[in-house]
Amino acid sequence: MDPGETAPDRRVYALTGTEALSFLQGLVSNDVLRLAKADGAVWAALLTPQGKYLADFFVVAQGARLLLDIKDSLAEATLRRLTLYRLRADVQITATGLSVTRGLGPAPAGALPDPRHPALGWRMWGAPGGAPQIDWDALRVAHVIPESGIELIPEDSYLLESGFERLHGVDFRKGCYVGQEVTARMKHKTELRKGLVRVRIEGEAPVGAEVLAGEKTVGRVFTQSGGKAIAWLRFDQAQGEMRSGEARIWADPVQ
Repeated sequence: MDPGETAPDRRVYALTGTEALSFLQGLVSNDVLRLAKADGAVWAALLTPQGKYLADFFVVAQGARLLLDIKDSLAEATLRRLTLYRLRADVQITATGLSVTRGLGPAPAGALPDPRHPALGWRMWGAPGGAPQIDWDALRVAHVIPESGIELIPEDSYLLESGFERLHGVDFRKGCYVGQEVTARMKHKTELRKGLVRVRIEGEAPVGAEVLAGEKTVGRVFTQSGGKAIAWLRFDQAQGEMRSGEARIWADPVQ
């Protein structure tokens, strides 16, 4: 059994009350009503009415309550927004003090698979685990998995450009939620012409630095590991050798 390691930059909140599930269902990008049938974890995002990313988090069914597993840098603003949306709903939101533990080996009792991708192993909510040792950046780059505050930029990123459909973070059958109309239009009425992809990189570039093809800005480069990187690119303009600062970049044909 893998004891796992503590994720040091996560906070866990509890949502209780008779309307907790329906409250979240009307706000987030994914279908959380499935959690009424069995314990599990759903990855979802909260958007602006214009369809831009604000925050992402895991919603976890744990007995009679829901847990919200969120990056600490997004927690306070997200909790304020949820409180504003709550109005008279029977929903209470409280800090838990629980730790998030994650690992890649055999999962301990009570752990759940990371719903985004099998390569991300399992997550568990409770007592702290061991010290961080796993190179999560390398895993994220290998599978083009965005991270809050790096590739996922509040008030700027769009879900479909960020891989949420591929990573099971958006449900197109669930009905209305904040930002749903824009997200659905991008899915059904437009061709995706830009988004996150893996690239080859020679050298290093600052996270968020512009990617240039000739003199034209065609995107930005983010997490880098082992000669690969996650980049946001305009697909039709990102051709041949590109550069970002002193680094050279090429589109990776194997995605």
